[in-house]
Amino acid sequence: MNFFKSFLAALLALTVFTVVSFLLMIGILASLGSEEKVVVSNNSVLHLKLDAQITEQEVENPFAGLPFPGGEVQNIGLLKLKETIRHAKSDAKIQGIFLNVSYPMTGFSTLGEIRQSLIDFKESGKWVVAYADVMSEPAYYLASAADKVYLNPEGEVEFNGLTVEISFFKKLFDKLEIKPEIFRVGDFKSAVEPFMLEKMSNENRLQLTSLINSIYDQILAEISTARNISPQKLRELSDKMLVQNAKLAVEHGLVDDLLYYDELLDELRGRLGLKETEKIKFIARNKYNKSISEKKGSADEIAVIVADGTIMPGKSSEGIIGSTTITEEIRKARLNKKVKAIVVRVNSPGGAFQASDAMWREVKLATEVKPVIASMSDYAASGGYYLAMAADTIVAQPHTITGSIGIFSVLFDASAFLGNKLGITFDEVNTGEYGELITISRPLTQAEKNVWQRKTDDIYETFTGKAAEGRNMSKDDVKKVASGRVWTGTQAVERGLVDVLGGYNDAIDIAAKAAGLEDYSVKLYPRQKPFFEQLMESLSENARTNTLKKEMGEYYTWYLQAVKLKQFEGVQARMPFELQIQ
Repeated sequence: MNFFKSFLAALLALTVFTVVSFLLMIGILASLGSEEKVVVSNNSVLHLKLDAQITEQEVENPFAGLPFPGGEVQNIGLLKLKETIRHAKSDAKIQGIFLNVSYPMTGFSTLGEIRQSLIDFKESGKWVVAYADVMSEPAYYLASAADKVYLNPEGEVEFNGLTVEISFFKKLFDKLEIKPEIFRVGDFKSAVEPFMLEKMSNENRLQLTSLINSIYDQILAEISTARNISPQKLRELSDKMLVQNAKLAVEHGLVDDLLYYDELLDELRGRLGLKETEKIKFIARNKYNKSISEKKGSADEIAVIVADGTIMPGKSSEGIIGSTTITEEIRKARLNKKVKAIVVRVNSPGGAFQASDAMWREVKLATEVKPVIASMSDYAASGGYYLAMAADTIVAQPHTITGSIGIFSVLFDASAFLGNKLGITFDEVNTGEYGELITISRPLTQAEKNVWQRKTDDIYETFTGKAAEGRNMSKDDVKKVASGRVWTGTQAVERGLVDVLGGYNDAIDIAAKAAGLEDYSVKLYPRQKPFFEQLMESLSENARTNTLKKEMGEYYTWYLQAVKLKQFEGVQARMPFELQIQ
């Protein structure tokens, strides 16, 4: 018996040692690989494949290229991509950019940032050629910045306008006998509508119609300039969906020509002065990045604090803006004498109110000692706007979705579901008139509901009061554009919620000018975690996910929905739920 115990213990130890050694070896090899310098050949073409998730910062995938679950997942960092294109502009070895894009996974403001980088790249006299078998509407918007847009002869371009789709859960809750208890301020605070309605309210339909038309007008204006087609003509093509195949795309001027891939390569060889049999020297974005040497920066620094995701208390993680992390980064930048200005880069639909308020406080303290500029990406709404509104200057893209100055609180009374479906009942005793204010085991009393509504009203007053202070507006004027309504960047400038229309580079320029800087370095915070730390976290997360999937089976999808709903409990400063523009 002791022999078998010893044998099993030794076998377990050997297994653990082997796994850990293997992971360490991967980490070491990856680290060595990341330090490898790449030499770019003369007459090269930067190849940008942008059919991937595009976020503010690039999240290194520890499993990339490895035979592990998740190894195929791609992520592109917008800010890094912009720097890559900027560097290629002045690199004599890069002759042009070959852009492949069909289904980019990001918002129109992010695409607008990339698009502007491509336009800046062309100012060097170099070219950009876009090609795809199929182009979605976002893909075509990006590709239209190229000198030439080519399409597969049997391909197609989606060009039929934008759609907003929202999921509603009232019937589901009715069937499950779960009753949402909702408290909100603002006719347009539609984040809670999916819990209480089966379709959009008139107010929400009004604001979303205005929103997507404003965004689409901007998109058509930019395509019009690039393709030399009037906005009116483009609107007609879109509204009537006149471009239904590749030939019509050429006929109406959206695309320059229809080419198979081999013909496209011949076109590129002609641009490069190559013979028919010569190979084109494509260099991929990731590989090209390894050729870029980091220059020793100036003693003066502009710190860019990147806040990307849903706002929650605690530490940041992928897709989550942790208030603890961001407040610490802003505080360090405020106290660091090398940092002469701060840019807060916001891409967030909002989230927990108290977490938003904690970050607002640090932004406000920072403005007292150095310039702070807010740069808005795809979203800076509700809690995302709260984070930005104390900055000295707010910069937004025309397509940015912002505003949504409003508050809601939501709880879920699951007592009927638990009692009638599962046979679980509850009872309680209290020392006073009020019981648990956050509970799913019983409906709230009227007195408790009054507490929640007063709390929600008070926080709305706080939100609008601090917005008025930050924007140098009266509280009454802020409330006229508040009530939870969302605006595009263009609309927000007209209403005093945003100062300047522009992108990330504009925000950096404004920060440098405000701080009186000519020579400076730009550094992004929070810093990315080391490879091995990401690897271990990913392994842990994958193991947890796989275990849950195995145990829950078909109910795992419902579990994910429950996790989302859990984030909505308590007081929220959040934009409309699951807003997707397609």
